[in-house]
Amino acid sequence: MAIVFEQTTQVKGEDRQGDRAGAVCSRLRLYLDTAEVAQWQQWLPTGLFYGVTCNPTLVERAGLACRPEVLITLAKTAFDLGCREVHLQTWGATLADLVDTGQQLACADERIVVKLPATRLGTTAAKTLIQSGIPVTLTAIYEVHQALIAAALGASYIAPYLGRINDLGRDGRGEVAEMQRVLNGVGSQTRILTASIRALEDIPLLAAQGVDTFTFSAAIAQAFFEVPATLKATADFEAAAQKRGI
Repeated sequence: MAIVFEQTTQVKGEDRQGDRAGAVCSRLRLYLDTAEVAQWQQWLPTGLFYGVTCNPTLVERAGLACRPEVLITLAKTAFDLGCREVHLQTWGATLADLVDTGQQLACADERIVVKLPATRLGTTAAKTLIQSGIPVTLTAIYEVHQALIAAALGASYIAPYLGRINDLGRDGRGEVAEMQRVLNGVGSQTRILTASIRALEDIPLLAAQGVDTFTFSAAIAQAFFEVPATLKATADFEAAAQKRGI
């Protein structure tokens, strides 16, 4: 499985991944989509993930209360485990509520990105947060034209629901790729954070179309490493090493 990176340039400072190795970076960012700390502890040490994403549904599934102080503590745990970015979703029935909760989350750490649904109310709140310097993800994206909302606002990310678009009988992969072409066409720096991924093969196929940011479950993460030929070769290497070590 080959993933073509948009750029490979040597990096310095916080993006450098090892002074001796002269590491390179790319635009590729992968996120673990869960609020389960046990899964973070299992997967973040692999180095595969740039950060984690969650939403109120995932918070509920993890048995946590959806309160700012709880999510801030959760984010701190993620950062302690090596996350470089955490996406937390704000909530509220009014503009003031969305903005206030979003500000509480973001003020706790500059590495927190605030998620808001791409509704008229959510977009209005996103504008306020962005104007105050807070990075924002517009989420629950189902239509190509919604990419233009994110571009107009200057949102950092837009999160289309690939699997759920497919559930509507449409070509989710094709529509996400079209969103990327729309953003490229207007020169937007907004990243497409593809969510609701149910099949590993969607990731390299979309990466080949220029989509460079993905969030997915621990099950998809496991699938990255379930390559029978690689596992067999590794077992053969180990057997040979043990044999010659005697």
